[in-house]
Amino acid sequence: MEEKHDLGSCKCSTKIRGLTVRKHNGVILHDVNLDVEHGEIMALIGRNGAGKTTLLKALLGRIAYEGSVLFTDHRGNRVQRPRIGYVPQSLIFDHSTPMTVADLMEANLSRRPVWFGHRKEELAQAEAVLAKAGARPGLLKKRIGTLSGGELQRVLLAFALQPMPDLLLLDEPVSALDRRGTAFFYELVCSLRSEYHMPVILVSHDLAHVQKYATSAALLDKTVIISGRVDKVMASDQVREVFGLPIVGRAGR
Repeated sequence: MEEKHDLGSCKCSTKIRGLTVRKHNGVILHDVNLDVEHGEIMALIGRNGAGKTTLLKALLGRIAYEGSVLFTDHRGNRVQRPRIGYVPQSLIFDHSTPMTVADLMEANLSRRPVWFGHRKEELAQAEAVLAKAGARPGLLKKRIGTLSGGELQRVLLAFALQPMPDLLLLDEPVSALDRRGTAFFYELVCSLRSEYHMPVILVSHDLAHVQKYATSAALLDKTVIISGRVDKVMASDQVREVFGLPIVGRAGR
């Protein structure tokens, strides 16, 4: 039986210490130290190539790294195998694939091969998760390759929420959405975070969205340049310099 995700059972704060990633004799990330607490939306910002997606992949265990990542519950007890949900910027697949949304969702629910057909209870579960992600139940019958950008991102969010994660990672999740879809997506994430108190790590290049939806931020450039409350980080000279914004006190120089 899945435990209920209320504040008393919340997982999982994330403590990153000395995280370093090397590739082909080069350093992608160096000595990253970062804390992400319960119920926090931490935005990772920085120029292209700063290592933001690499950091998410390290947290997912998809690439090797030096250093440590510690997950703890609200009592400070170590969580050995947290459930981590992940929404990528895009999904690379063959658009001619006959796989439907129902096939994708049920593959996440059961080890039973999808060609055996769909069970009613699993379809009901998939519909419920799609609804939570703001997607129409009718999408279940659609082929993955026929989905619009907005529909696909909501399906990917639903997939990441099944089962409900202890930590949610979002890698530029709104790049394919229009303004209305973007606002809906972020408001949905904020409501999920409020309901389940899960920490969220968000990679974004849009500073307006970071200021509006994140609670904290970290400027990354192969290491953490500055981190803290989102208003403090966004007002820093380091962020303004990286993104080419006027720096207070330097006007006219």
